[in-house]
Amino acid sequence: MNKLSDYFHTDWAAMTSNDWLGLVMTIVVFLVMLGLYLYVFHPANKERLESQRFIPLDDEDLPAGSRQHFPQKTEDQQ
Repeated sequence: MNKLSDYFHTDWAAMTSNDWLGLVMTIVVFLVMLGLYLYVFHPANKERLESQRFIPLDDEDLPAGSRQHFPQKTEDQQ
């Protein structure tokens, strides 16, 4: 059986520009996601985020002509 380090060996000199770009993008996305998780799950931000939780469902700020009207259920449809 090979050593464990043989499985994780990387030939840095053989990496192409696409390999480097993918490596950098992976690290940047990981750091951004880590920062977002820390921000969202930090207890000090709970009130600020909880006050915004119904924004996707709130359409009262839209002008009257731009609202999508859905047909209301009548009593016989219920």
